[in-house]
Amino acid sequence: MPSFDCSGIGGAVADCDNVALFWGIGVAHIIVVGNEKGGAGKSTVSMHVATALARLGHRVGALDLDLRQTTMGRYIENRRAFLARRGMDLPTPAYRDLPAVDKASLHQGENIYDVRLTQALEEMQDTQDFILIDCPGSHTRLSQMAHSVADTLITPLNDSFVDFDLLARIDPEDGRIMGPSVYSEMVWGARQRRAQAGLDPIDWIVVRNRLGTQQMVNKKKMGKALETLSKRIGFRVAPGFSERVVFRELFPKGLTLLDLRDVGLSQMKLSNIAARQELRDLISALSLPDVKANF
Repeated sequence: MPSFDCSGIGGAVADCDNVALFWGIGVAHIIVVGNEKGGAGKSTVSMHVATALARLGHRVGALDLDLRQTTMGRYIENRRAFLARRGMDLPTPAYRDLPAVDKASLHQGENIYDVRLTQALEEMQDTQDFILIDCPGSHTRLSQMAHSVADTLITPLNDSFVDFDLLARIDPEDGRIMGPSVYSEMVWGARQRRAQAGLDPIDWIVVRNRLGTQQMVNKKKMGKALETLSKRIGFRVAPGFSERVVFRELFPKGLTLLDLRDVGLSQMKLSNIAARQELRDLISALSLPDVKANF
């Protein structure tokens, strides 16, 4: 597996030496869900996207790079336990932990986290159509490398200028965008590394989560700011999930919106029907290869 020098790239990626890129020699399309802020709904988006793809008949692998909290891993663990108790078999992403690596086996200059992620991807690439990687809400070596291997990058964002600050600094008086923030700089570095390696560019989608139901002034300002920024730094904007109680209720059982009828909820609430439509709209907006949101 080739590697390349990414020295000289400023900001968040200046410390990397030779980051080994996963070159996609298998069939898997890599989806990375990440930003550098907690509470934006990354694991909820990850689980729903991965499960939707599995229910559409695709082979889906999943990795959780938050080695401390592993919310995505716990979500799938809860799902397996629930289905076992019910004696049910529903489409489920093939989750795996990062493999353990003996430090003594590393070559000089190799980073153990790079090796662990690379090995996990190599082991899954020929058996999956998609590999979804859920990143932690902070800057880590694993997250940095995952962004470099992303074919599709999904960045969930609460519909708030607190979260917008992760992407860009904004003038509080006139709303003028003053410059990119730390996360945008990290994605830019990942794009440069892929360009150096001759890989296709990352398809970056910013997903607006927890949208209010009313056309509030802040909502309009956020929409305008994201539209302006998307043209400057190259991402697409897609609608995500509204704030709904159902998402808090699904996690302990490992369920998604698409599973409700299968587990006996014959009468869907209007809010649940609306939420399913939001998921359908999101899957369509991602424009993933050979995927049609016909659920």
